[in-house]
Amino acid sequence: MEPASLTEWLHPYLVPFYTLSYPVETPKNPDSFPDSSYYRTGPLDLCIMISCIAVMAILRDVFRLSLFEPFAQWKFTRDIRLKRSERNAASKEANGYANGNGHANEKANGLTNGNGHSHAGTAIDCPLTPKQERKMKRSIMRFAEQGWPAIYYPLQWAFGFYVYRQLPTKLLDPIDVWTAYPHIPIPGTMKFYYLSQTAFYTHQILILNAEARRKDHFQMMAHHVITVVLMLLSYYTNFTRVGSLIMVLMDWCDIFLPLAKMVKYLEVSQVATDTLFVIWVVSWFVTRHCLYLIVIISSVWDAPSVIERLWDPARDHYYNKTAYVSFSTMLISLQIIQLMWFALICRIAWRAFMTGQGASDDRSDDE
Repeated sequence: MEPASLTEWLHPYLVPFYTLSYPVETPKNPDSFPDSSYYRTGPLDLCIMISCIAVMAILRDVFRLSLFEPFAQWKFTRDIRLKRSERNAASKEANGYANGNGHANEKANGLTNGNGHSHAGTAIDCPLTPKQERKMKRSIMRFAEQGWPAIYYPLQWAFGFYVYRQLPTKLLDPIDVWTAYPHIPIPGTMKFYYLSQTAFYTHQILILNAEARRKDHFQMMAHHVITVVLMLLSYYTNFTRVGSLIMVLMDWCDIFLPLAKMVKYLEVSQVATDTLFVIWVVSWFVTRHCLYLIVIISSVWDAPSVIERLWDPARDHYYNKTAYVSFSTMLISLQIIQLMWFALICRIAWRAFMTGQGASDDRSDDE
């Protein structure tokens, strides 16, 4: 088969990996995204998810290897040299005072070349001890791991907030996420947002098993698995509006945690670390234990009163007792896991307040 004909043969199979599948005509008088293209859902949507996962994996490694690791290496190496230089200068000054004539006994300390000139570079540039080497490598790794979330969450939250603003939904009274169900076809903007978010959390499951394990590994794994299952099921059963609302709520506080960790690992400023930590704790409580609870209550009380309990795939209607119980159970399970984490957060905050040592990540395993 010639190259041109091979390309032509492959093209129909590759299209779903870089374009949205199942386009349809725009509905008349849609209540959201009037200028968007509209789509249905189907198995080929997994192709664009696979592409998103691949792109995220590449971008994560590109940023990690070309930006965050080199920067951290430079920063930690510079800090070690500055500390050694300061200790060397302090030692020389102390020795000078001890001699009583203002000059250090440098020769006795092996820091001179015999003519009064100090080999400061020798003290500064000597190799790290094994303990220092391990600590620096661990800090570089931890810092670089947080780089991709620090980039992704602000951008994706802004995208999700834009999607949310286009929907006829009120945050404190989200009954509109259930009205006019089923919400199909869906606008292309929302479809890409939903699929890219599902791809991200699927990618996070892979990362979770690739990075060094933390103490809450299994809680984090359960959280991501439940999240992905919820997103796939809500996408398949046309509950994308409530899903979009929940993702916007969940992503907001995740903007601040990676930044707080990166500042902590760099040891730039404990005040900056604690400020970001406080912002994260407050935003976590408001979005994940107040606003998210409103969504749970609405799914338990409002949804059954608005949506007909009927399982009719021909009409894209997927809501019966089993679906109601399943969705409610998974939403509540996420809240339980988040309450466990919030208890850990409160313990860190209390310890930081009582000891005055600032916030630190209890989940990190000490070497």
